[in-house]
Amino acid sequence: MALRAIRAVFMRGGTSKALIFRAGDLPADRADWAPIFLAAMGSPDPAMRQLDGMGGGVSSLSKCCVVGPPSRPDADVDYTFAQVAIDRPEVDYASNCGNMSSAIGPFAVDEGLVAPPAGNEAVVRIHNTNTGKIIVARFPMEDGRAAVTGDLAIDGVAGTGAPIRLDFTDPGGAGTGRLLPTGNLTDRLDVPGLGPLRVTLIDAANPCVLVAAADLGMTATETPAAMERDTALIAGIEALRRAASVRMGLAADLEAAARIISVPKVGILAPPADAPVLSGAVQTAASVDILARMMSSGQPHRAVPLTGALCLAVACRLPGTVAHDLVRPGEATDPVRVGHPSGAILVAAGVSSGPDGPRVSHATVFRTARRLFQGEVLHVGPRV
Repeated sequence: MALRAIRAVFMRGGTSKALIFRAGDLPADRADWAPIFLAAMGSPDPAMRQLDGMGGGVSSLSKCCVVGPPSRPDADVDYTFAQVAIDRPEVDYASNCGNMSSAIGPFAVDEGLVAPPAGNEAVVRIHNTNTGKIIVARFPMEDGRAAVTGDLAIDGVAGTGAPIRLDFTDPGGAGTGRLLPTGNLTDRLDVPGLGPLRVTLIDAANPCVLVAAADLGMTATETPAAMERDTALIAGIEALRRAASVRMGLAADLEAAARIISVPKVGILAPPADAPVLSGAVQTAASVDILARMMSSGQPHRAVPLTGALCLAVACRLPGTVAHDLVRPGEATDPVRVGHPSGAILVAAGVSSGPDGPRVSHATVFRTARRLFQGEVLHVGPRV
């Protein structure tokens, strides 16, 4: 078959990168998207390098986004996220990517999908179709386009950029329909090789399973490379993820859980401590409120999945959770400084009590994004 071209934009959003497509440029049947995304990323690649595509060999760089007209009246655009497996021919739509969510508003304005504002700030209401939730993006404009330059620095990305505020509205139950899928602040999971573990199963922006690092023989100061070298640890964490997936109702059994690569995210937590970061510096205990090492699609994340950080911030403000037991004490309205392998991220969550249990009105974070390339991506297959 001949090479076929589809227009696309390659963007960084937060600490991730993805190809972003217009919905109208893709086949009407979503089942036909997977071959295009796999070819574009260079998957599957047993060597985990994706040299034959745009992927970067790690989960945060093997992503595709699709943006199109809104399907609900309270949104300006629809946004669908696709996590592309690296070494397997699989495309997962089970979750959202919070980092790439920061690129969707600027993309929509710059592509003319949303009219530019009259003033200097754009507000774009994004309907994430993976979770059915609304994300409100606010960002500055410059000469009719989304601003790129600015003073905001985020750990894990060199330099600075224009700030993009993301408000994840009513994020509870994004994947399971409930903030606490089991109704409990903590549960016990019996995981082969790890034994019984006390965990928090929570779903805000994306489903997550949170566990104390000490219960895994860890400190949450480990580098991603050190974690990857411990193959027994990685296998145990994956077994934990699959067990949590079944308990949360995301999968019917462990076999089905193995096929859902993107959720739940796994958060391995510890109290504040001095920790090395990937730049070679040492992050001091005083600069963070909690330490986290997170797994994303089977790999230790080089920073932190944004939706995982949002979920963790919510759990930190819920007394009785694993996270609340480990976080530096603070007021319920205080933002949480989450320490990760690349530095720290500041996340705020509006958590309150209600007659039906805890409720999360919003979770807020600031990111930066940048358009890196625009043109056409090539794939082998029938004409779209």
